[in-house]
Amino acid sequence: MQAPVMSLSPDDGDPLSLRPPAFETIDELRARMAMEQRAKEISDRIDEELEKARVAERKGPKPIKILLLGQSESGKSTTLKNFQLMYDPKAFRAERASWRAVIQLNVVQSIQIILDAMDRAQKYEHEHLSAQGAKKGPTYLTLDLLEIKARLAPLLEVENTLIRRLTGGGSELMPTQTDQTSRAMYNSSKQGLKEIAINSTIPWKNAFNRLIRSEERSSFDSADGIDWEDPEDPWPILNQCMKDMQQLWDSPGVKQLLVKQKIKPDDLNGYFLDSISRVAGARYVPTDDDILRARLKTLGVSEHRFKISTSGAVRDWKVYDVGGHRSQCPAWAPFFDDMDAIIFLAPISGFDQTLEEDHRINRLEDSIKLWTMIVTNQLLKNTNIILFLNKIDIFRTKLASGIKFKDFVVSYAERANDVDTATAYLKRKFGGIMQEASSSPRVFYCHFTTVTDTASTKYILSNLKDMLMRQNLVKTNLMS
Repeated sequence: MQAPVMSLSPDDGDPLSLRPPAFETIDELRARMAMEQRAKEISDRIDEELEKARVAERKGPKPIKILLLGQSESGKSTTLKNFQLMYDPKAFRAERASWRAVIQLNVVQSIQIILDAMDRAQKYEHEHLSAQGAKKGPTYLTLDLLEIKARLAPLLEVENTLIRRLTGGGSELMPTQTDQTSRAMYNSSKQGLKEIAINSTIPWKNAFNRLIRSEERSSFDSADGIDWEDPEDPWPILNQCMKDMQQLWDSPGVKQLLVKQKIKPDDLNGYFLDSISRVAGARYVPTDDDILRARLKTLGVSEHRFKISTSGAVRDWKVYDVGGHRSQCPAWAPFFDDMDAIIFLAPISGFDQTLEEDHRINRLEDSIKLWTMIVTNQLLKNTNIILFLNKIDIFRTKLASGIKFKDFVVSYAERANDVDTATAYLKRKFGGIMQEASSSPRVFYCHFTTVTDTASTKYILSNLKDMLMRQNLVKTNLMS
């Protein structure tokens, strides 16, 4: 039997050095030292590759940098997806498996919002319709709907499974507005809707793909990145619930209930609810449009690199997506000074909504404040700022439904409640702030956008690319 070797103090100068056990044999010592040596060699190779990349970047042309800014759910991540689809489509489509899980979660949580509304309606009827002969008001809950509600109980476990698979410890669970009003879940628990936010610094899509990928199973489809026989895949339950989910969403009574409880279209992902038979169908693979419409909040700052060519010239581009939660606003500052352009997204459809994180603040008012903060920043006086007045499609739908813009924007006064008049007002409002607040004259670039519309967004981003390429060439020639 080998005599144990007494514990040695770790090498404080080497961060890879492992603290040895209290009693270690000679063989264990040799194995540990060999492991540490291998780890150090790998670390040194990584450092060498990183240094080579830094040297190459310093020698080559400076990359074009774009910063995406805006409040939470303004469309920043969707704009980034458009960049990926245009300039790195192979990588974009390799992520289908991870976005498939996000889309499944979007469907489940949208259905749960409906089921929660039914819970509240049941509770109201039970509490407010007295047994002493009070006149019964209209009910939206037929026996068929209540039976469907009971059959959809397994969706709670589907939600938990999807959140667990998507987060992998790199996310936060964020309370929603309905949490703060103690909204009951359809299973009568007091737990609110679990809305997840993925930390951008965690490569969650890669982690998810590694989780589901099994080289030993022939069911793994390398083209789609999906393991069709994964025992943890919630698809069988979704498929089993498909007809009930479809009936629930198509029910006129449910539509009336949502209106009665003032549940807005933004609260539900109607695009996927209209496609339940496809999304919950056999061997569902997300389309490009599906991925663009998938909703997943991000926290922190993520950097994405592209090689983009124009007129034969290839340049490196870096696009930064900054998490839009109000508590993250200070994180924008370090990215201000060397940006070639900032794309600021203001979701104008939120004129009748408040921020989830602060219900005292109107969403449109918040966008205007953030816009003012950016255009007055002295570090940005020479930076191109492109304004996307986003979600014009939802804005148009809201005005057409009779929602009065003036009820939420006092300065709009008695102007006509139509899209042309309202959008002209918004363009003047944002443009006027830039003109008054900027320390030097600057061009006002403004687009009304629906960034989930690939055709129109591609046109805008292509023009932006050409403009920045030309300006960058001018700068390079002046400097040489």
